[in-house]
Amino acid sequence: MNETLLKCTTRHVRIFTARVENNDLVPDPDQLTLDLDPDNEFLWTESITKEIQQRFQELVASHAGGELSDYNLRRIGSELEGTIRQLLQAGKLSYNPECRVLNYSMGLPRTPELL
Repeated sequence: MNETLLKCTTRHVRIFTARVENNDLVPDPDQLTLDLDPDNEFLWTESITKEIQQRFQELVASHAGGELSDYNLRRIGSELEGTIRQLLQAGKLSYNPECRVLNYSMGLPRTPELL
């Protein structure tokens, strides 16, 4: 029987009910995998990436024991999008000027004068 892969796809966050094996997603209903900023719209530092991963773990833990559904995955994805926006507005995250399409999806860049 073929397992169903649940996923949440937002602009900067993709969440899958899968694990990564040999760079392939393998459906796994007991594991969530986060793909952060697949279009490389932002410049990520290790500390900011860890902050997002920690927030992801907190959100997953807060939904533990509940139904694993598309709706709940979207809620987690939306929360992470909000966290990314907060980091950008606080000047902790910045847009990648080398991005394929620079469209300022989270608002105009913050400069020290605007903070």
